[in-house]
Amino acid sequence: MRVAKDDVDVRMDIPGAVIRQRTEFGDVSGYGKISGEYFTLSAGVDTTPLFQGLEGNLCQCPHWGYVLRGRITTTDAEGKQETVIANDLFYWPPGHNVKVDADAEIVMFSPEREHSHVINHMIEKVRG
Repeated sequence: MRVAKDDVDVRMDIPGAVIRQRTEFGDVSGYGKISGEYFTLSAGVDTTPLFQGLEGNLCQCPHWGYVLRGRITTTDAEGKQETVIANDLFYWPPGHNVKVDADAEIVMFSPEREHSHVINHMIEKVRG
């Protein structure tokens, strides 16, 4: 399946972040449907307040992806940090927060049900 960036549905568009999600992008054994996602994020974006109220106040969805540009640091429940930069492949296991260190664009693949739950939670947080 080929999908152009502009054909991926915009789920959230706020200052500093555009989150696109294509549901039913494939199937991964043990997780079911996956979504293909394209995120455009500005330096300074921090998911910590958006994940408040999720289990452990962290994203509990795994992600596999590629950094097109920028620099992003994840922090897990134990406080361990890992930074990814342009041209890095990454895997973020469940239980993380994200901070954007430099304007970034990433492509991710995530279990659809789990990540839709997180995205919907973030949308509700932004709405207040």
